[in-house]
Amino acid sequence: MADPKGFLNTGREGAKSRPVGDRVKDWNEVYVPGSLLPIISKQASRCMDCGIPFCHNGCPLGNLIPEWNDFAYREDWGAAYERLHATNNFPEFTGRLCPAPCEAACVLGINQPAVTIKNVEVSIIDKAWESGNVAAQPPERLSGKTVAVIGSGPAGLAAAQQLTRAGHTVAVYERADRVGGLLRYGIPEFKMEKRHINRRIEQMRAEGTRFRTGVEIGRDLKATDLRKRYDAVVIAAGATTARDLPVPGRELRGVHQAMEYLPLANKVQEGDFVAPPITAEGKHVVVIGGGDTGADCVGTAHRQGALSVTQLEIMPRPGDERAPHQPWPTFPMLYKVTSAHEEGGERVYSVSTTHFEGDEDGNVQWLHLTEVEFVDGKLTQKPGTERRIPAQLVTLAMGFTGTDRENGLVEQFGLDLDERGNIARDGEYQTNVPGVFVAGDAGRGQSLIVWAIAEGRSAARGVDRYLTGASELPAPIRPTDRALTV
Repeated sequence: MADPKGFLNTGREGAKSRPVGDRVKDWNEVYVPGSLLPIISKQASRCMDCGIPFCHNGCPLGNLIPEWNDFAYREDWGAAYERLHATNNFPEFTGRLCPAPCEAACVLGINQPAVTIKNVEVSIIDKAWESGNVAAQPPERLSGKTVAVIGSGPAGLAAAQQLTRAGHTVAVYERADRVGGLLRYGIPEFKMEKRHINRRIEQMRAEGTRFRTGVEIGRDLKATDLRKRYDAVVIAAGATTARDLPVPGRELRGVHQAMEYLPLANKVQEGDFVAPPITAEGKHVVVIGGGDTGADCVGTAHRQGALSVTQLEIMPRPGDERAPHQPWPTFPMLYKVTSAHEEGGERVYSVSTTHFEGDEDGNVQWLHLTEVEFVDGKLTQKPGTERRIPAQLVTLAMGFTGTDRENGLVEQFGLDLDERGNIARDGEYQTNVPGVFVAGDAGRGQSLIVWAIAEGRSAARGVDRYLTGASELPAPIRPTDRALTV
């Protein structure tokens, strides 16, 4: 373990953010570069000799958290990096984007602020990149087997890297023009700069993984033809069907899905546009949905120069402390202030949109809403609470309902769906079609990045066993697993 008295002598200290007035003027990550390393050894010393490390259960990847905390405390960065990479292909992604269910399960968190696990994780991997310790790991020999991976988000990348390292020849098909899936175009630059993706892709290319961008399976290439070309297929296409809001005025110009709005802002940072085709500049912006995607829209609108930003959530405001029905070590629903919320705007809870109002040219101008409450377990409108707020740009960030059914992939493969509309799979992540596997949100439904990586790693083991009869690849989870995060 680290310092036996570390958690007694050292308080929790997190990463330092740049001043709001500075960071909203650019798209760089919000944290002060290099601010973590001077404090991270002390923070790692707070990891307790807790006997049963519940953080292992909180993390779907089963990260060896106490071990790399101990190495970070001793500033043995090489050993810390080795233990970190033993379970996680992309800790620089999770260390920036994961909501840290491991911290919710931290034993210290019973009566003190939990260990800053996420900050320690990202410090270790950033130090490893800086020191040149992150090298390509090409296989010693090739198996002669070929695998196609559909989708280059975290699940697809994890599956592809594991299978490449196992000796199979892997090609990743991505329908967008660049690799990365939602990591590339769904996550704003201020949350994770895309240089982190780019250097991982270069590592994977050096290991032998091949990438095919601008190819949508089902449209540009039939799924049946793909299956004939490869010995196995992994579907990691995500759950990209966005939940819509069927209310009067939805057709007005200026009402967009979040995933229509956010990618365009990222494409500006990639150099594709001088200015985004959809912008918040000079507009009153309303974001419908109180989750992380909604917060991404809020932060993006601030940087584009919105006149005002209002975020609406139909559910009541979460509490500041754990609710009785969400005891430690489960992942609680707490009131969360993200970096985007620190930058301004208003958050309104327990409201529902009734309709949109536009001008004579068909542009949205107002959003009409009403307060709601739960009555006998049913969400009910409160009479007399109707009002309207200005809205020249509305983004819908209400989650996703399943994998894309319009491109023909599901039908062309002949895949079965489960009761939730996700692609069904067995304990080895194999679908009803032999040799076709599914990982990540396409099989699990909308979830966390850490679950996506864990599923990609586990599906890779299933594919390896299918191709060779056995596998030495690790399998963090089974499709039916529900860790302490759920």
